[in-house]
Amino acid sequence: MGERFATVYDAMMAPLERSRFAKVRGSLVGDLEGHVLEVGSGTGLNFPHYRSADEVTALEPERSMSEKSLTRIRSARVPIRIVTAGAEEMPFQDQAFDAVIGTLVLCTIPEPEQALREVRRVCKPGGIVKFFEHVRMQYSIPAKLQDWLTPFWKRVCDGCHLNRDTLGLIQESGLRIEKVSGFYGDLFQMIEAINIPDDESECDTS
Repeated sequence: MGERFATVYDAMMAPLERSRFAKVRGSLVGDLEGHVLEVGSGTGLNFPHYRSADEVTALEPERSMSEKSLTRIRSARVPIRIVTAGAEEMPFQDQAFDAVIGTLVLCTIPEPEQALREVRRVCKPGGIVKFFEHVRMQYSIPAKLQDWLTPFWKRVCDGCHLNRDTLGLIQESGLRIEKVSGFYGDLFQMIEAINIPDDESECDTS
């Protein structure tokens, strides 16, 4: 399934990229500095938008997706290296990255809570963490429609959960959310957070 999905992914995303997503990606990653980890880099749609990073490490479990990103790596303005591994067990030292980002990735990770724990582990204290994700809708009828569609959607879209409460998962992870921006009626959200130490997280009642 992964290899077949990789062949159609860019074509599926093209209308959204033209209408809004390309601009969102530029806002998400363009100003990030230092050593950046991208979780679930896929076919590398974010790669052309990095401008200020010293280096980007792209974590992607599917080799078929990574192979599709090679052209974008060669034309990127910053150094990018691919690491083939899952997000639930990242092969990096603690506090290795100045920033961590992910786009449309937490919906497909089998154990998102564990992946977020790994994000916190490998990101430096005070580091920037950003996600652009589709989320479970707040209104009952759209949310029920997401529930109804999810079993079919998972089969055709490589395990994607339409109804995952991604914002809630990030809130519960211990990351301190600084800003949430909604798109397409809040179906998609850009979530900007800071990786604060556990002792500060426990004391933060805001």
